[in-house]
Amino acid sequence: MDKKTFNIILTGVGGQGIITLLQIIDEAALVEGLEVKSSELHGLSQRGGSVEAHVRFGKKVFSPMVSTGKADLIIAMEALEALRESVKAGKQTKILVNEYFLPFLNSLPKEEILKQLKETKKNFYLIPASQDCKEKLQNEIVCTAYLLGYAVGKKLMPLKKESVMQAMKNMIPQKYLDLNIKAFELGHGN
Repeated sequence: MDKKTFNIILTGVGGQGIITLLQIIDEAALVEGLEVKSSELHGLSQRGGSVEAHVRFGKKVFSPMVSTGKADLIIAMEALEALRESVKAGKQTKILVNEYFLPFLNSLPKEEILKQLKETKKNFYLIPASQDCKEKLQNEIVCTAYLLGYAVGKKLMPLKKESVMQAMKNMIPQKYLDLNIKAFELGHGN
């Protein structure tokens, strides 16, 4: 990795594994010898409210918060949350979105959310992570590992696969590790 700090915003709703994903990315950057700073912002996460986390890594990092327009990557576990975060995206920001829609009261219809997302940025990736994990692994909660695998495999973030695998082994409890590794590999291969 060059001297540039890499900036990621993670977003979703409570219970989708955003904080675990943040911890794995933090650990993978540390495994690579990088400096890491991260921050968690919770809404009513226990009730399905918004959860946002920022992570920045590089040779020297001064703040955990990603400035508006400076995110290199936004990973969204839910499409409406991706739309909300897209206002913080710059022209070069890549937005990786799980094709998952929570039925919120008075929410925009699915088609309108997708239309608005596509209009916001050209670096938009809509991935059926929840669906693939549910069909192929019988567990859609590991879609965070799937999206991480996709991001690493497509080089949307400058972390090595080996570093992320080591981070998963360090951070995920043994009884869930195999399933998360399978999800990571599934996303990495797509």
